[in-house]
Amino acid sequence: MEWTTRQDPSGFTVRWSDEWAKRNLAGGYWQQTTLVDTARAALKQDPSRLLLIEGERRLTRGEAWDQALRLAGFFQSRGMKPGDVVSFQLPNWVESSVLALAARMCGLIINPIPPIYRESELAYILADCGAKMIFVPQIFRKHDHVAMMAGLRAELPKLDEVITVRGQGALCWEDVAGGLPLAEAELPKIDPASVMMVMYTSGTTGKPKGVMHTHYSFDHRAKAMVDGWGVGPDDIIFMPSPVTHIAGAFWCFDIPWISGACSMLMDVWAADEGVNLIEKHRCTISGGATPFLQQLLDVAKDQPERIATLRLFFCGGTTVSPDLIKEASAAFPNALFFRAYGSTEMTTATLGVRDKAHADMGAETDGEIVWPVELIIVDENGNPLPEGKEGEILARGPGLFAGYLHPSDNEGNFRADGFFHMGDLGQIVHGNYVVITGRKKDIIIRSGENISPKEVEDILYNHPAIVEVAIVAMPSPTTGEKGCAFIIPRPGQAIDLVEIKRFLEAEGLARQKFPEHVVLVDDLPRVPSGKVKKDVLRIRAREIAEGIPA
Repeated sequence: MEWTTRQDPSGFTVRWSDEWAKRNLAGGYWQQTTLVDTARAALKQDPSRLLLIEGERRLTRGEAWDQALRLAGFFQSRGMKPGDVVSFQLPNWVESSVLALAARMCGLIINPIPPIYRESELAYILADCGAKMIFVPQIFRKHDHVAMMAGLRAELPKLDEVITVRGQGALCWEDVAGGLPLAEAELPKIDPASVMMVMYTSGTTGKPKGVMHTHYSFDHRAKAMVDGWGVGPDDIIFMPSPVTHIAGAFWCFDIPWISGACSMLMDVWAADEGVNLIEKHRCTISGGATPFLQQLLDVAKDQPERIATLRLFFCGGTTVSPDLIKEASAAFPNALFFRAYGSTEMTTATLGVRDKAHADMGAETDGEIVWPVELIIVDENGNPLPEGKEGEILARGPGLFAGYLHPSDNEGNFRADGFFHMGDLGQIVHGNYVVITGRKKDIIIRSGENISPKEVEDILYNHPAIVEVAIVAMPSPTTGEKGCAFIIPRPGQAIDLVEIKRFLEAEGLARQKFPEHVVLVDDLPRVPSGKVKKDVLRIRAREIAEGIPA
């Protein structure tokens, strides 16, 4: 299977294989439609059907479609054309779904950015993808996003517009989504093979990498979840995961249109309120990273009737304890709880387990490998390993991303046959289940958010009291993992966690990335070349978390 590259309407270079495309089209995994076609059909079927709930807000199919056409009219009036990038740094608000649909109507590329990101990350991402517009809240969680963008405009010559959502600014949501709608006849014809999303994920190189998904790849996995989990019009989905992460994007932007289910959004996570909402709206499906499930369990385990309507909860995005899944299954026997596996690049590489007959596998493994997804385990030389042997996980399937925005980032991450190096270690068990056993890539996954240690280390190296720093993942009962910084201080200088947090905040880094534990050391373990042995530090961090003395 020969892989080459081709130029997207955006000007981005994407990975491509004619043979791969023919296989996915012939199998029906890729279809010559986009979400716009699906939404149009659903609209004709029942325009008054509820699409989204968020607090006291309700959005029907008809309202979402009308607002999207009006926003599409604004995009056209501003000269936006297929392949242009529109960014948004929005919480779980209904406007994000309207924006995503309007962008796809126009063939624009959406660039969701987590609201926790600050100047450092935002300036890099917007410049890197060449965003022409960004939608931001005025104030969210006490942070002034409009003021932050005002301070960045001089660094972003390609950024033409900043639109404020739910607040005051030079241009507001009401201005852009309340104008004349674009006539459907004026909507451009969109090639499903074109890029529809670039979402940034932290990797081992420090700076975030732009992950490109086409309409083909994104739509395929959305439909796979709907089919695999039997999502339908009778379901109410409780979705606290951020819409600026891959899981939240699926359940806010696509799945309500595809399945007929209604998604309920929550912009600021609080377990007590989450239980209230599940009970009030009789939600049937939910999912998210470990902390969401752990905290729901803590609140509701003594009153299981409050979430008795839940039938399915998928858990992933960071380390998931088998005991947590078993505890949840025992406390709420009406629901199926399971671990699932994937990444921004290879979304839902597994869909967990099919039914309660396989519930044990949902706790003990990270899910069943179901065609057309292919997962293989290889040794350090790339040779396939038999069942039960630990090695690196490689993945391939119709939902695999179209490459990183910078082609140089693809080097070393793909095999010649199209398999992607997931960066995790694991093994195949029971014939077709995968178990994640460790991580090959140097990242920390905190509450489902990928954090690049190198990005934080590069900033801390500028601190006058630090000679050298190495940051690794430390187990955390509340967030799955957190950053543990091993620091060699300069002689006579003082450095502690409080000072590190002050310094990183002054540098404009998102607080999510701050280390949460500091260990001062005289030296760091190294290989003969001088490279730090982070595997040794990870073991030490785990021992510290477990209270094991040095």
